[in-house]
Amino acid sequence: MSNTDFVLAIEDLTVSFDGFKAIDNLNLYVDKGELRVIIGPNGAGKTTLLDLICGKTRASKGTIKFKNQEMTTLAEHRIVRSGIGRKFQTPSIYENLTVFKNLEVSFPRGRGVFGALKFKCTADVKERIESVAGEIGLADQLETEAGLLSHGQKQWLEIGMLLMQEPELLMLDEPIAGMSVRERELTAELLERICRNRSMIVIEHDMEFVKKIAHKVTVMHQGKILAEGPMEKVQADPKVIDVYLGH
Repeated sequence: MSNTDFVLAIEDLTVSFDGFKAIDNLNLYVDKGELRVIIGPNGAGKTTLLDLICGKTRASKGTIKFKNQEMTTLAEHRIVRSGIGRKFQTPSIYENLTVFKNLEVSFPRGRGVFGALKFKCTADVKERIESVAGEIGLADQLETEAGLLSHGQKQWLEIGMLLMQEPELLMLDEPIAGMSVRERELTAELLERICRNRSMIVIEHDMEFVKKIAHKVTVMHQGKILAEGPMEKVQADPKVIDVYLGH
């Protein structure tokens, strides 16, 4: 497979903090429409990797190509605009706005200053909001104030806010932390649904959840990739067992 076929191609990626290599010559390739889960012990470099992809942290060396365009030199907002969306561990929603308004303000209206000033909630925006609300399971909560939602629903709303921007690559950091069993099940279904027309990278600790959702699992350890493949293969890998059980 040539580089050009991947939605994301990362090569020789390295980042050092005070001489410590947090990411060490890492190569990672994600297909179109793939749901990739990244696992690994704390300090493996999982969140740092997402920081590098979205431009929050700058690489010391290596390349990050998204749809064949180099990202390492772009500003964060340019990376977002190119089609990469990221959700952090703590939800950042507008608690005092309704679900509808939260989704509306996330619509990429900003086609210049004048676009933002003249912005009206036109039929196409309303349609987009309703479609996204359906995807995230909040269609009947559009008039609910976001602060009143359950923990899980807040997480889904934040995913919806990213979906409003129609990203082609969505990155989620521990999306089910703090969720009830039922919310976890619904989140697994949600991720499967939204992955149908985009790629996803999910960092997760819950192995049962990983089994449910992952097309492919990447195991990171000390800034490197230790193993990669289907969950069954990765779980049986002696190196992986050693890292997880040996600590």
